[in-house]
Amino acid sequence: MSFLWEYLVPFLVLLGVLVFVHEFGHYWAARRCGVRVEVFSVGFGRELWGWTDRAGTRWKIAIIPLGGYVRMFGDAGEAVGGPVLTPEERSVAFGAKPLGQRAFIVAAGPAANFLFAILVAAVMFMTYGQRHTSPVVTAVVEDSAAAAAGIRAGDRFVALDGETIARFEDLQRIVRLSPGRPLEAVLERDGEETALTITPRVSQQTDSLGNVHEFGLLGVRGKMTEMVRYGPGKALVAAVDYTWTMTATILTFIGEMIEGRRSTDELGGVLRIGHIAGEVAKIDFSAYLHFMVLLSINLGLINLFPIPLLDGGHLVFYAIEAIRGRPLGQKAQEIGFRIGLGAVVALMLFVTWNDLVYFQVVAFLERVVG
Repeated sequence: MSFLWEYLVPFLVLLGVLVFVHEFGHYWAARRCGVRVEVFSVGFGRELWGWTDRAGTRWKIAIIPLGGYVRMFGDAGEAVGGPVLTPEERSVAFGAKPLGQRAFIVAAGPAANFLFAILVAAVMFMTYGQRHTSPVVTAVVEDSAAAAAGIRAGDRFVALDGETIARFEDLQRIVRLSPGRPLEAVLERDGEETALTITPRVSQQTDSLGNVHEFGLLGVRGKMTEMVRYGPGKALVAAVDYTWTMTATILTFIGEMIEGRRSTDELGGVLRIGHIAGEVAKIDFSAYLHFMVLLSINLGLINLFPIPLLDGGHLVFYAIEAIRGRPLGQKAQEIGFRIGLGAVVALMLFVTWNDLVYFQVVAFLERVVG
């Protein structure tokens, strides 16, 4: 029972909310475009509970909670071998809608996840505040670029390379991208601003493929954190900035894995998400909301990947249709969706294996078998 309340319930609530938001984006856009929505399902498989609204949409919760879907009337379309529709049916069929409306409906799902992340983050920043790692130097490494430039513990970075420094992470980002390049810095010291020129040392890292990458290293540490609470306007701006920053961070993370600079062992699946959901729920509600924001950003971004079966894959097909002036043939789309299904299944198996290794299930089985 403790496992149920500590891990399973927080995980199901988290996943249910994010799936609902994503699918509601598709649903809302479809209804705005006059498409008849037949089913709105949170989960897959056998229906556990549901009801039918006045528009004929069946809203339901299904037994397998790992996703969801919105089934629209005429989503196959006559152009790819669907049934011949009457004029009345064509007026509410997804496949008969103009290309722009179909792309809008598909893109609305990921867009809903990003919008949800922004709104929840904004509410958090108004109520709990946004945690910052203050750009105050708490320690300077000996014989470092910072020590050579005259930076001292207690200095607060105000600007670097023409950019305002609001967080210690801003400082790290600029320095990392500027190995060996002189940077103009403005620091606050004893209540007065001081201008310095600093040149980050060149540090090298060799990835698993043998490629050498250079990055800048300054040699300062910062550990002072502060909670900053905003009014509605600034909270919304901060939430948009946070969502943008996290999206860029995730893309950088994926790029480094592709280049071999970061281990793919860091990828987690459903088991690890469930574990983290339970752990953050134990901390407090704000930590749980923060994890929900991060997961919503991930869900929106992943669905935009150009993989057939995902929303991004559909958008690629629509882009091809816009260029060709007609959609791809049924066979080509079927091949694409099979490839996409294979890629998604392979990824799910891989992250599940990572989870089993992470929770030492594999090591346990090896001991048992051995």
